[in-house]
Amino acid sequence: MLERYKYIFNIALEAVFLNKFRSILTALGIIFGVAAVITMMAIGNGAKQEILDQMKLVGVNNILISPKSEKTKGSSQQSGEQSSESSGQGDDKSKGKFSPGLSLRDAEAIRNMIPTVSKVSPEVIFETDIVKDGVKASAKFTGVTPDFFDVFGLELQEGQMFNEDQQIDGKAVCIIGPVIKSKFFPTENAVGKDIKCGPVWLRVIGVLKKREVSQSSIDNLGVSDYNNSIYAPIQTLLRRYRDRSVVTAASLHGGTYFSDGFNSMYISESSGDDKGANQVDKIVVQVKESSQIGPTVDVLKRMMLRRHAGVEDVDVKVPELLLKQEQRTKDIFNIVLGAIASISLLVGGIGIMNIMLASVMERIKEIGIRQAIGATKRDIVLQFLMEATLLSLSGGIIGIVLGLALSKIIMELTGILTIVSFLSVIISFGVSASVGIIFGYMPSQRAAAQDPVESLRHE
Repeated sequence: MLERYKYIFNIALEAVFLNKFRSILTALGIIFGVAAVITMMAIGNGAKQEILDQMKLVGVNNILISPKSEKTKGSSQQSGEQSSESSGQGDDKSKGKFSPGLSLRDAEAIRNMIPTVSKVSPEVIFETDIVKDGVKASAKFTGVTPDFFDVFGLELQEGQMFNEDQQIDGKAVCIIGPVIKSKFFPTENAVGKDIKCGPVWLRVIGVLKKREVSQSSIDNLGVSDYNNSIYAPIQTLLRRYRDRSVVTAASLHGGTYFSDGFNSMYISESSGDDKGANQVDKIVVQVKESSQIGPTVDVLKRMMLRRHAGVEDVDVKVPELLLKQEQRTKDIFNIVLGAIASISLLVGGIGIMNIMLASVMERIKEIGIRQAIGATKRDIVLQFLMEATLLSLSGGIIGIVLGLALSKIIMELTGILTIVSFLSVIISFGVSASVGIIFGYMPSQRAAAQDPVESLRHE
């Protein structure tokens, strides 16, 4: 029996190779269909991985409170005035209101008054020049509390976190990212060394572990580049650099006066500073449970409105929900692309069926001769079914190779992350084999149904 199947397989293989060009054309639909499915699934897997990485960056159950820019506030106030006028109400209530801006007091109030809150991390951010031993570079200098590192899951590679005295007294200490370490301390241990941030020298007490951050995450989510930043206790920045909530002669002239007790420096700033009087640049609030995010957001919005004298000057966002919405959108997009790619497999299967039907018509006399020398209907069915399966399987293998190559090319040329999963390869190969069997069955049945006498007379 095994020898019989082997003989039938050799006849099918010979028929495929006898018409190489036609076989290649027949398999093209399967080749491009499999390649398209693998490539689309690779793009979808890459998008999903990017979303998961971004969720890790923004933290779990986090709510972001940030000041509105002057442009945003202006447009919202203008729309509010228009709605008041159209409703016939005066704007006496909205006039003359002054908001103190986002401040440390807001962060303390959130921590003390909202029971669903786990951690609160206020941040003050400055762009500054870092100098050491003649080496100079620009970096973000951020004032934080220890909760910042817990909220975003940042770990130390060496050194220690800020202690309570350093936080309360605003000591001149800092924790640096790995990029800063490699630039300024390439061959030595950074812990215990001094580095100059703007006009102030700071003692390095810790170095963060490297954390991959994409440029899209920095631009779209407002995530900091943790690797290229310097972190100090928030009181250090407010006392030794600038506290925007404090009005000074320098700030009235559009500048900042820095002093560390020994050295001082006046730095002029552009008058278009969107941060205005906001003492802190953002507050990240971590909620204990995911189910508590919605109610906490509502409470935060009402609380900020009350504390800021009824002025809507802050945005309250949930980055994780935004990312989940983006993920849902991408999932729908990937499903549509996958469906379109799968149509190529269907078209390829129809192509195989058409060619096999034409092949049956061309080889009627051959079928009659085989039947005359003892071939059964089952043998004829197996022969043509094996031919169709060989075409689809070979097309599937070539399509897999092409899909892997296309995924790599797309990632190299466009920068889009593509991840080819083993499952997508198995599914594509399985579908291609199924297509050959399903669409090859009808032609094989038609071949087996030929009358041997009529087939031998066919010219």
